[in-house]
Amino acid sequence: MATKKTTTPAKGVKAKTKKTVQPKHIGLVKNDPYLEPYEGAIRGRHEHALWKLGQLTQNGKKTLNDFANGYDYFGLHKTARGWVFREWAPNATEIYLIGEFNDWKECPKYKAKRISGTGNWELKLSEKAIKHGDLYKMKVHWQGGEGERIPAWAQRVVQDEQTKIFSAQVWNPEPYTWKKKSFRPNTSPLLIYECHIGMGQDAEKVGTYTEFKEKVLPRIIADGYNCIQIMAIQEHPYYGSFGYHVSSFFAASSRFGTPEELKSLIDTAHQNGIAVIMDIVHSHAVKNEVEGLGNLAGDPNQYFYPGDRHEHPAWDSLCFDYGKDEVIHFLLSNCKYWLAEFHFDGFRFDGVTSMLYYSHGLGEAFMGYGDYFNGHEDDNAICYLTLANLLIHEVNKHAITIAEEVSGMPGLAAKFTDGGYGFDYRMAMNIPDYWIKTIKELPDEAWKPSSIFWEVKNRRADEKTISYCESHDQALVGDKTIIFRLIDADMYWHFKKGDENDMAHRGIALHKMIRLVTASTINGGYLNFMGNEFGHPEWIDFPREGNGWSYKYARRQWNLVDNKELCYCYLGDFDKAMIKTIKSEKNFNKTPVQEIWHNDGDQVLAYMRGDLLFVFNFSPTRSFTDYGFLVPTGAYSIVLDTDNKEFGGNGLNDDSMTHLTTYDPLYVGDRKEWLKLYLPARSALVLSLIHISEPTRTY
Repeated sequence: MATKKTTTPAKGVKAKTKKTVQPKHIGLVKNDPYLEPYEGAIRGRHEHALWKLGQLTQNGKKTLNDFANGYDYFGLHKTARGWVFREWAPNATEIYLIGEFNDWKECPKYKAKRISGTGNWELKLSEKAIKHGDLYKMKVHWQGGEGERIPAWAQRVVQDEQTKIFSAQVWNPEPYTWKKKSFRPNTSPLLIYECHIGMGQDAEKVGTYTEFKEKVLPRIIADGYNCIQIMAIQEHPYYGSFGYHVSSFFAASSRFGTPEELKSLIDTAHQNGIAVIMDIVHSHAVKNEVEGLGNLAGDPNQYFYPGDRHEHPAWDSLCFDYGKDEVIHFLLSNCKYWLAEFHFDGFRFDGVTSMLYYSHGLGEAFMGYGDYFNGHEDDNAICYLTLANLLIHEVNKHAITIAEEVSGMPGLAAKFTDGGYGFDYRMAMNIPDYWIKTIKELPDEAWKPSSIFWEVKNRRADEKTISYCESHDQALVGDKTIIFRLIDADMYWHFKKGDENDMAHRGIALHKMIRLVTASTINGGYLNFMGNEFGHPEWIDFPREGNGWSYKYARRQWNLVDNKELCYCYLGDFDKAMIKTIKSEKNFNKTPVQEIWHNDGDQVLAYMRGDLLFVFNFSPTRSFTDYGFLVPTGAYSIVLDTDNKEFGGNGLNDDSMTHLTTYDPLYVGDRKEWLKLYLPARSALVLSLIHISEPTRTY
C-alpha cells in the first residue's frame, strides 16, 4: 500500500498554513460602498436563498433541474399502458375526472385516489378510457362543497366559442420534430421586438401562431431585431387582460392555435437567428375559480397567501404564497416547462416590483437605499426569484431573464454570487416615463441634452438593463404612444407625403431622435413594441362591452407602413437603418458611452461608442455651421442621418461627404483633432471613424 510522503520543515522555517480569507464585503457592497449599512440584510437574503436551495436539492444530492420536474408528474400523461392523472389538492375529499368520455358525470372508473400520506391524488386509466381531443375537467369535492375545476397542471385548455366555457383537453399528438435543435441567442446587443400574437395582424380578429409566423416574423427579421418577446402565452380567460390574468400556467393559449403551431413559430424564429422569450406571469393569478386556481379544492389559500396578503389591491387578482414549497415547486416547474417543452430562450418576468414588497410597491416613493431594506420586503418572493434565475440558467446557461421592476431594488440584475437575484437584465422603466414627462411638460426649447443623456444612462454599474422608449404599456388605452403625443390628431389628416404640416414634421423628427438616443446608449439591450417602430397611430383596446366587442383597435395596421404614399414608411425605414447601425459596431455593449460634448444652451449633445460618433441637435429653430468637437483623429463618414430625405427629413447635409479632422497642436498628445459639422435643427447624425492607417471606406 502506498503511503503519503511527509516532509518536515527545515529548522527555523515555519510551516506554511493556508488561511481561508473571507471577503470583507459581499460583491454587491464591494461594487457599491453606499450599500454597506445594509450588508446584513443583503447577506441575510442571500443566505435565505442558499438555505432554501439546500432544502430543495437535499443539500446538493440533486439539482434544481431535478426538483423542477413537476409537469412530468402532475397533470394528465400518456403512459406505456394507458393514462395517468395526478393533482395536488390537499383539501379535497374526492376527485373525479368528468368529460366527453363519461357524459360529464361522476363515475367510479374515473375516480382518483389520494396517495397515502400526501396531498396528491392519482388516477390510472386504460388506453381506451380517453382519447386525443376529448374535453375534460375535475369534479372536486371538499368538506362542505364541490365544484368543477380545470386541473392546475393542464397543458391544453380550450374555450367553447358558443358558451365561452373553458375545459381542459386531452392532448397527445405526434411529437413535434424540431428543425433547429439547439440555439444560442445573440445578446451583443439584445434587440427585442415585443409582440402579441392575437393582435399581430391587420384583420379585425384574433391572430394565430401560424399567421404571426408567416406574416409578422418576416417583418421582424427584415427590421434586424434578434429577439422577440411574446406576450399572453399562458392561458387567460379574459382576452382583454393582455395575458396578465393567467388561469392555466402550463397551457399555451389555445385562442392562437395549437402547442405544435407555437413550437413551429419558435423553431422558425430560431432558424432565422431570432431568440424567443416569453412574458411570464408569476406575480399574481386570476381570481377565477372555475377556470383558475382561486379555489381549486375548497381552500382559497392553497396556492395563495392568506389574510390581508391574499388579494392584490390594485390588480383584482391573487398573490402566490412564495413561502410554500409546493408553490415554489409549481412555479419553478413552470419555468422549466416552457424552456424544455417549447424551447423558449428565457423570460421577461412581469410585475417583479409587486412581488418584492408587502405593499406591492403601491404608494412607495423609494427615495433612498433604506427603502429597500426596511423590513417591508417579501423575503419569500425574493428567494423564489433568486431560485428561478438559478434554475433557468441551470436548464439553459444561455437563457435570458429580464425583470420588469420599477422601484430600483439594488442587486436585482446582479450575480447570485455577489448577493444579487440573478436576472440578466432589468427594464429601464425610468426612460419611457422621462420621455412622457418631457413631451407633456416641456416646450422643445427647454429640452436639455445634459438631462437626456443622464436619464438614458441612469443605471447601476453592475447591472445590465433593457432600454426602451415605449412598450405595450404606452400603447394601451389610457396612455399615448410617443408619436401620438407629438402629433396627435394631425396624424389622421397630415401624414400623407407632401401634405405634412409643422406638427407632423416635428413629430417625425423627434420620434427618430428619441429612439436613436435611447437605443444608442444601451448597456444591455433595446426594446420596441410592435408597430411603434413606424409610429402606429392608434391605441390598443381589446374587445369589451364598452366598445361593442370590437377588434378595430386590437390589431396592427401594417398597411400603413407598407403604403409608400404615407409618412409611416419614413419612420419604419429609419428604425431598420438605426438597428443596422447599432449592429455594425462589433461588441456594441462592451464599448463605453464616452461623452464628447454637451451644451444645454445650444441643445447639442455628442458621444462616442467605439468608432461610432453620435451627434444630436435638439434645438427646434437653430442650425449650426462648422460646429466643432474634439474627437479621435481620423476621417468620419456619415452612416445615419435623421434628416435624410429617405427618412422624412429635409436632406440638408451631403451624407456622401467624408469629414476630416482638423489639426490642433494643443491636442496632439491626446490624439484628438477638431471635427466640424453642419447640424440642422432638430436632427441627429451618426458618423463612423475611418482610422487614418486604414484605407478610406465608402458607404
